[in-house]
Amino acid sequence: MNPLAGLMRLLAMLPLSWLRAMGWVLGQVLFQVSARRGHVVATNIALCFPNLSANEQRQLAKKHFVLVAQSLIDRAWLWHAPEQVLQQRLQCSGELRNLEDPSPLIMLAPHFVGLDAGGVALTVLQHVRMACVYVPLSNHYAEDWMMKGRNRSGRLWSIARKAGPQPLMKALREGQRLHFSPDMDFGMDGAVWSSFFGVPTATLSSLSRFAKLGRARVCTIVTRLTPQGYSFEMGPVWTDFPSSDVDADTLRMNQDIEAWVRQSPEQYYWVHKRFKTRPPGQPSVYEPTMPA
Repeated sequence: MNPLAGLMRLLAMLPLSWLRAMGWVLGQVLFQVSARRGHVVATNIALCFPNLSANEQRQLAKKHFVLVAQSLIDRAWLWHAPEQVLQQRLQCSGELRNLEDPSPLIMLAPHFVGLDAGGVALTVLQHVRMACVYVPLSNHYAEDWMMKGRNRSGRLWSIARKAGPQPLMKALREGQRLHFSPDMDFGMDGAVWSSFFGVPTATLSSLSRFAKLGRARVCTIVTRLTPQGYSFEMGPVWTDFPSSDVDADTLRMNQDIEAWVRQSPEQYYWVHKRFKTRPPGQPSVYEPTMPA
């Protein structure tokens, strides 16, 4: 038996207020002791919000650590609690009528702390058949728990990133919606330089390419952690996308994500090294304070 899954099943029985209190404590501890990851968060926030004072940046980072910890513990009930609990705690809004059109749809899902809650809201509550891209984890127990938890509905097809675009196009042709989160730094393979919060950023251009290959509509979905659970919001279908200019499409994606992040900056996943790859001749933004 997977001990991690067993522990989370037990936690799923606790009231949400208890779980959130546990997450608050864990987040406070992580903020104080996680020097390596804390430096990544602080660097990202300083680059994206240079107009904030040092104290404001620190408070934003602290809020973020708490939300990350709470979202991790929340996966206990997201993946193990009865469906009626999900119905009480997950609120869906926005352009849900996008799902009524049977034509191919790519849902751009930026890395907010509620990312997995959004997947559950779609597959369990909205009964959406969906495909997503994932990066395998190094811990066997964690990956087994994640894969089974994300697919608790039986409606999710998880496709490893290394599998390439063919399975994703197959999923779109078969009527599955593509839950897509390309806002990570994987180097320059399949990426272009594009501005994100005014910083030149190695950005995957695959949203434009996949939309063109799959003749798919694109909309943004964002899920935020709230005191009651999570709020899932679906934006309108993008107009005039994709275009003939991949660079312009990629910049449009970054600008769209940036606009959502500015609404609730503490909810974006700043623990990622979003600016790890630098243009030729530019030093790492995470050095020399951080080891490679």
